[in-house]
Amino acid sequence: MRGLLTSALLLLWIAPGAIPAERSFPLTGEVSFKPLPDTNTIPERYRLTEAKFKYELQPHKRLEGSKLTIYRLTYPSPYKSPVPQNNTVHAEYYVPDGPGPFPGVIVLDITGGDQTLSRMISTHFAQNKIAALFVQMAHYGPRRPAGSPDRLLSPDIPKTVAAVTQTVQDLRWAAAWLESRPEINPKQLGIMGTSLGSFVAGLTGEMEPRLKRVAVLLGGGGFIQGFYDRPDAAPFRWLFEALGGSREKLLQAIAPVDPLTCAGHLRGRDCLILAGKQDEIVPPLMAELLWKAAGEQKIVWYDCTHYGAVLFMADALDQLTKHFSSP
Repeated sequence: MRGLLTSALLLLWIAPGAIPAERSFPLTGEVSFKPLPDTNTIPERYRLTEAKFKYELQPHKRLEGSKLTIYRLTYPSPYKSPVPQNNTVHAEYYVPDGPGPFPGVIVLDITGGDQTLSRMISTHFAQNKIAALFVQMAHYGPRRPAGSPDRLLSPDIPKTVAAVTQTVQDLRWAAAWLESRPEINPKQLGIMGTSLGSFVAGLTGEMEPRLKRVAVLLGGGGFIQGFYDRPDAAPFRWLFEALGGSREKLLQAIAPVDPLTCAGHLRGRDCLILAGKQDEIVPPLMAELLWKAAGEQKIVWYDCTHYGAVLFMADALDQLTKHFSSP
């Protein structure tokens, strides 16, 4: 808990300082994305062809006491949605002091958070010599116009599937960007997310072979198994079935964005799952289903609810740090 509070205080109270000379990166550049040879098993919606994309990297904040620097990164989305603002990917890059090479980890946010949690996790990683790239998912943060009702998740299933597809493609380019960085060890690339972000992280890890390490915090797989028969879903289930829907139809519709569908791909990754035994938002069954389908790798159970997991955050951060920094 002390580590959690320290990181949070650093985010809130340390004033920006000068950007150190050794971190004066080029502010613009171009990255080549080349699909790796073993991507022929990736579902068509997540496939990307060889391409080059330009990026901009701007100094944002120096956390002197934490010995790290934060940059803001933007690059175009490989997927073009109907919303122009959503087609520019925004990210924050947390870089430790020192020459590196460092492990590089993509960090994804929760459903309705104010981004404090992901920034705290990214700061913790950088304090521990892990570079972190906190990426805004589709229709998040500056990618959503002011007053827009658009969200990554919505009752409109095709719209949700499209937003998740765009995010996965965005993150595949993010992995290529990290791989291109001179301060990053390309053999130590990973991705992690919390709650909603954990589902997208697991899915992206399945689709991008560059991401050798995957961490799922308060997530899992098997949306139908986890949510369809819940008592609190009864009114929605009744309406859905009254309109001609069924469990099987819904399963087919959301299979493309369910990490359980291609969870076998995680058998070739180093996968860590951190779950709550009493999680009332993401049923423990979903963590167990993903764990089994991914080859029964490491899973850590905390005796907590979804929101009560904050009491175990210090240990979770330690687990994540060891996971991503190990050789």
